[in-house]
Amino acid sequence: MNKKIFVASLAVVAAFVAEPIQAQTAKGAITPQVLAEIRASQPNSPADKALRNAVVANGMTFVNSAKTDFPDAQFSHRVESKGITDQQSSGRCWLFTGMNVLRARMITDNNMGKFFFSHNYSFFWDQLEKANLFLQGIIDTRNKPMDDKMVEWLFKNPIGDGGQYTGVSENLMKYGLVPSEVMPETRNSNNTSALNRILSKVLRQGGMRLRQAAEQGAGEAKLDTQKKEILKRVYRILVLNLGEPPTEFTWSMRDASGKIVSTEKYTPQSFYQKFVGEDLREDYVMVMNDPSRPYYKLYEIDYDRHTYDGKNWTYVNVPIEDIKQMAIASIRDSTMMYYSCDVGKELDRTRGVLAMDNNDYASLLGEDFTMTKKERIQTFDSGSSHAMTLMAVDLDAAGKPTKWMVENSWGADNGAQGYLIMTDEWFDAYTFRLVVKKKYVPAKVLDILKTKPTRLPAWDPMFADEQ
Repeated sequence: MNKKIFVASLAVVAAFVAEPIQAQTAKGAITPQVLAEIRASQPNSPADKALRNAVVANGMTFVNSAKTDFPDAQFSHRVESKGITDQQSSGRCWLFTGMNVLRARMITDNNMGKFFFSHNYSFFWDQLEKANLFLQGIIDTRNKPMDDKMVEWLFKNPIGDGGQYTGVSENLMKYGLVPSEVMPETRNSNNTSALNRILSKVLRQGGMRLRQAAEQGAGEAKLDTQKKEILKRVYRILVLNLGEPPTEFTWSMRDASGKIVSTEKYTPQSFYQKFVGEDLREDYVMVMNDPSRPYYKLYEIDYDRHTYDGKNWTYVNVPIEDIKQMAIASIRDSTMMYYSCDVGKELDRTRGVLAMDNNDYASLLGEDFTMTKKERIQTFDSGSSHAMTLMAVDLDAAGKPTKWMVENSWGADNGAQGYLIMTDEWFDAYTFRLVVKKKYVPAKVLDILKTKPTRLPAWDPMFADEQ
């Protein structure tokens, strides 16, 4: 190589290599001086070394071994229920929660023993409806570019097994209910990840083909025909994995002693009307405690529904004390509620206790976590992650709650025999949503339902599906 060219090449390489080195010493970077200061700050006593060894070996998932004041399972007011459900490896907590509310009432009203609705039956229709919601959304946005925010959101979220209360209300009122023995769980209803992956692939591919057909001039009628062909494939996949939903069945109802008291033929809709018979859309109100947004306002989440012809999730944002009063009124009247929270925070899963002092990170790490609920929401540190059935409250002599209890859907071997007990302080910090019958809702809140809602985008991080 020519010497001048070689020297010039070295100069180019030197300049290229120097570029990242210069960036590393720019303002705000971790320089050698900053790193030396950080290293020098680390304690290194024998006690610190022992602590480090303990944490390295055992982790820090549950560190408050000195805690002894766990809340007990005695409650002044409790709605009775029989049996614990288990969603297993699925994100169907929203469906189990809604059905637990309804089955508790059915058991009480009919003096029955343990009874369960078929979650698999309702999940089948949920998946088909979500597939249609996605595909019709693709048709509706066919003239928007691929990098449009709504189009991106649709393709990122074609389907899933998570959800919220509108999935319960729309599904059950449209398709009815059946007992668990009529359409029992399957391997893939209890373990939904593989089914979700396949359906997502089918729908994303179908969505692209619909957009391509639209680009080639296909009108709505042709796109609708193409959509139906995709839905037929989705239906077949669901049948293979979940079984085919019955259109009619014969079922015998038993009393608490196990004696058969009636045997009748039903359709899913007639079964729903006989044993539930409520308007789950109009007779219930969803309230939220979100201090990052103004209280006593009505909000609607765009595209947050389970069926295309359904209603977007709409809620009233209220202070936590208002939620407590509605919840207490409902429990006093022996009525369970759909409830959701950030269940993973400060959870002692073995004991089934949610309390603010379950994890003593201050003693272990020297870290105090002092963010408010509003700050945790704003920084994505907390949000509603799981739905359960609120069923009990313990009131002191002044009528103030000291602890609460929910019926969970993680099986009877999880938590306190399938239940979770939460302190009132934890309830304040990590409760988000409650669905309550209108008769327990103050007139002030009901009046807000008549106002025009503020519409929030589908991708708002506060409104991820509960699982």
